[in-house]
Amino acid sequence: MNRKRSNALYRRALELIPGGVNSPVRAFKAIGTPPVFIERAKGSKLWDVDGNEYIDYVGSWGPMIMGHAHPRVLSALRKTAPKGTSFGAPTPLEVELANEIRKAFPSMELVRMVSSGTEAVMSAIRVARGYTGRNKILKFEGCYHGHGDSLLVKAGSGATTFGIPDSLGVPEELARHTLTAPYNDLERVRFLVDQYPEQIACIIVEPIAGNMGVVLPEKGFLEGLRKVCDEKGILLLFDEVITGFRVAYGGAQELYAIKADLTCLGKIIGGGLPVGAYGGREEIMEKVAPLGGVYQAGTLSGNPMAMAAGIATLQYLKTQKVYKDLEKKTAYFVEKIEEITEERRIPISINFATGMLTLFFTEGPVRDYTTAKMSNTKRFAQFFIEMLEQGVYLPPSQYEAWFFSLAHTQKDLDQTLEACDKALGKI
Repeated sequence: MNRKRSNALYRRALELIPGGVNSPVRAFKAIGTPPVFIERAKGSKLWDVDGNEYIDYVGSWGPMIMGHAHPRVLSALRKTAPKGTSFGAPTPLEVELANEIRKAFPSMELVRMVSSGTEAVMSAIRVARGYTGRNKILKFEGCYHGHGDSLLVKAGSGATTFGIPDSLGVPEELARHTLTAPYNDLERVRFLVDQYPEQIACIIVEPIAGNMGVVLPEKGFLEGLRKVCDEKGILLLFDEVITGFRVAYGGAQELYAIKADLTCLGKIIGGGLPVGAYGGREEIMEKVAPLGGVYQAGTLSGNPMAMAAGIATLQYLKTQKVYKDLEKKTAYFVEKIEEITEERRIPISINFATGMLTLFFTEGPVRDYTTAKMSNTKRFAQFFIEMLEQGVYLPPSQYEAWFFSLAHTQKDLDQTLEACDKALGKI
């Protein structure tokens, strides 16, 4: 494919933007090829600035569950924009969206709107600390919760496991308040909780991990976290920025029948516009200003454009047979790709949930960050490039999820599987 204009734009962007991109994974560094600059999108397709067409499995990293430029979302935006795009004041739309969220997530008795998933998580952790009077948090290796300072850490070692800064600019003193454990390792969680009695404010987890690739919770893991939190006075914080309204209308909490004390949402609740939300039990959320002493504010929180797009999206998801459709598409794709890889004798492990999956280039099974890192990233990079040349746009990293949308047709799936077969035959 000719990407002359994309390459020229990237060279220009390098002069103006750090790394030429506004979010690191977009730079395609893990692939070793210049990024593609997108001009427009519709349904399941993207078109780059050179006119090349792609079947899209990034979906803006999850929000586009209905497909790009869905008529209902566009209609809602057209009706809202002429009234004004930002007020910095309360609007009826934010009340309506909060109500839709609370009906889907009963554990979110009070909901606060923010502008991103990162902001939601940062705020929820502050609330957890304010409510419990404790400073430490416990997270899981390989789970990404945004770029807040407390969360940009990786695992330490030994009996006194403290976080080590995983980014320049994060003070070690702050990172020391973050404990880490391997995903799906309940024994390690119990050990850390016992090591730091009455010091841990919350355990934060992606109930289905999506940021080391898709990794599912093993039987008893989430239930065990709930039990530990109840026993030790720790708040359980579910980061459902990815899973919320994707794996089920009520997210992973509906799927696994577990209530979190605090929940963070994003992605789908904005219908493609920047938005996030956090919420939880009333007694906890009453700590948030102006009711309580935990301060959090934002000029664009509850932005009417984002609220309108989110309402249109959630109302559509609620009235359609969305999740059966997504589940059927995902299962079909997984069945066929397993047949292809088995025939070609390529070691691949596939983890999936409704509407999302990851092909790990390793024999697997992949159950945590350590096993995810056993993947052959060079082979993935080759696979990505081959798929891109055949008109399939995948996440440019081994450690990300592919996202299916309602707009993906059977033809899209079969065309993608054909491309996979050809790509796997070349690497």
